[in-house]
Amino acid sequence: MAYYHRLGQIPRKRHTQFRQPDGTLYAEQLVGTLGFHGVSSLLYHQHPPTEIQKVGTPEPYSPKLLKDRPLEPSHLRTLGQVSTGGDYLQARQTLLGNADVTMSICNPTEKRMQYYYKNALADEVIFVHEGRGELWSQMGKVAFEPGDYIVIPRTIIHQLHFEDGPVRLLIIESFSPVETCRRYRNHFGQLLEHSPYCERDIRPPSELITDDVQESGEYLVKIKKEGQLHHLTYGHSPFDVVGWDGYFYPYATSIHDFEPITGRLHQPPPVHQHFEANNFVICSFVPRLFDYHPLSIPAPYNHSNVDSDEVLYYVAGNFMSRKGVDLASFTWHPSGIPHGPHPGTVEASLGKKETHELAVMVDTFRPLYLTEAALPYIDPRYPMSWQPGFVPDPPRAADMMD
Repeated sequence: MAYYHRLGQIPRKRHTQFRQPDGTLYAEQLVGTLGFHGVSSLLYHQHPPTEIQKVGTPEPYSPKLLKDRPLEPSHLRTLGQVSTGGDYLQARQTLLGNADVTMSICNPTEKRMQYYYKNALADEVIFVHEGRGELWSQMGKVAFEPGDYIVIPRTIIHQLHFEDGPVRLLIIESFSPVETCRRYRNHFGQLLEHSPYCERDIRPPSELITDDVQESGEYLVKIKKEGQLHHLTYGHSPFDVVGWDGYFYPYATSIHDFEPITGRLHQPPPVHQHFEANNFVICSFVPRLFDYHPLSIPAPYNHSNVDSDEVLYYVAGNFMSRKGVDLASFTWHPSGIPHGPHPGTVEASLGKKETHELAVMVDTFRPLYLTEAALPYIDPRYPMSWQPGFVPDPPRAADMMD
């Protein structure tokens, strides 16, 4: 949920006659959440969005969760995986998940989707580690670049178009609505002065897309629902919207626009929170000044995740509390065992004034599970890496990525 936005042509009143140049009515469509009690938008199509021509055979599209593995911290090293597949859906590899959220890597080689895509059950948050391009949806275009979060609410039909060059994405799938943080909003929904970001940092669709909407044809929409990809073919392009307004739409916002909250002493992880959903949060670690008490310890203290699993995805810089962790790595510290800085990193942090790290953190409030796809990426030495004198494998990339 962001704020009210409108684009294109819409009638003055809702649910009133709105006619095309040839005299026929535009087809009005309400897209909303929580029945009729959540946020919504009204779209105006040149053709009814219900004209199904053909229903294809569903294909399985679900990760296999591994629920019988030992309780241990994990390090998944994915940097060496330059490509994970062909197009945007083929390239997804889900590595961690539970009933609330999944986390996937996606390094596609195909620059444009040859079909349309809809997630019928989940919001998707795409973090762009590498790559540039545009999100195309029924509601218009959103440009993206490295460091952007692209938030796509469920049921929005869309495509991703990438520019030339490598693409590396982290995809967080949420089975509840993804929102800005409640504690940063007033009861009107406006982001408050103490929020680390504001409405100016949110980029809604800026330009409508109109395909050759008068031409009939076959337009394939792949719909993800309940572990299946369903194939529905329509007689007209879903990108035939001439206008819309409301609070429900895809948008982008950059990790580089997140303003860090700092203090005299070490601040707890909630100060890094960027988004929230049911049973998990998404946080952004960004360049910031360290604590300024004369005896402060910049490195985080050891802590026990009594109620949550903690996943960090490393984007850029050197994370000062970890040794031997690559860029594009995941570290997963499950609830039930304490974790903290690696040996030597606490003393090494003393006197440091700032950090230039970038990372995305997902804290879940129900247990996560690795998937079969995660097994090739596991660093088997990581669970023992807190032993004194442990020498980790060197990081594969120590320099900051642009």
